[in-house]
Amino acid sequence: MTPADHEIAWSLAAAAGELLLQVRQRDFPDAAARKAAGDAEAHRFLVDRLAALCPDDAVLSEEGADDPVRLTAGRVWIVDPLDGTREFSELDRADWAVHVALWERGELAAGAVALPAEGATLGSGDVPAAPSRADGPMRLAVSRSRPPALVADVAAQLGAELVPMGSAGVKAMSVVRGTTDAYVHGGGQYEWDSAAPVAIARAAGLHASRLDGSPLRYNQPDPYLPDLLVCRPELAARLLDTLAGVVPGR
Repeated sequence: MTPADHEIAWSLAAAAGELLLQVRQRDFPDAAARKAAGDAEAHRFLVDRLAALCPDDAVLSEEGADDPVRLTAGRVWIVDPLDGTREFSELDRADWAVHVALWERGELAAGAVALPAEGATLGSGDVPAAPSRADGPMRLAVSRSRPPALVADVAAQLGAELVPMGSAGVKAMSVVRGTTDAYVHGGGQYEWDSAAPVAIARAAGLHASRLDGSPLRYNQPDPYLPDLLVCRPELAARLLDTLAGVVPGR
């Protein structure tokens, strides 16, 4: 990893976000067509730019065929060209994102999450430490459309407040920015859903792990990575202890 990798991740996420803002404003027959165009065009843009900038690196994208060459590569870009397609298709919503992360020899080395409708891009190269926690109940970011039942159980045990929002990247960035205290997810995800957000969260000094506290591992043969905890470090032990009592099979 070099400083240039942080810049590549940031600039590509931001540029893909600008492209998606243009796509979003076109006339489409329905929401499904808008989603499909956003996914396809952002994917094509990112893959083409990575091929030009980093021709020796592999790419794992939600919208592309999985090339097994990545499993023997030293560097793999893990991208979600459009995270939060439902929110992207609803023109009054801003909670969708673009994820660009670099995995290098076993670890996440760089990452960026663009929040195009907010005009913001956060990157692992210069993200500030998370701000001090506000007084009051713990705030848990949760899916507005598919909230996992376990999050409601955790909130009930901790007296926490649920804060619904869209994409995984938006939820993780809400912890980085201090508008929530934790993002707990147990409903099924893939590597591209969390790689870039986790790279930024760690750079900001936050805790990031599986729900049982085990490490998040990327560039695996099966990219399914179903659960995630991103939280303020001082809350990690309490959240993991609570999760141990509510996650099935624990």
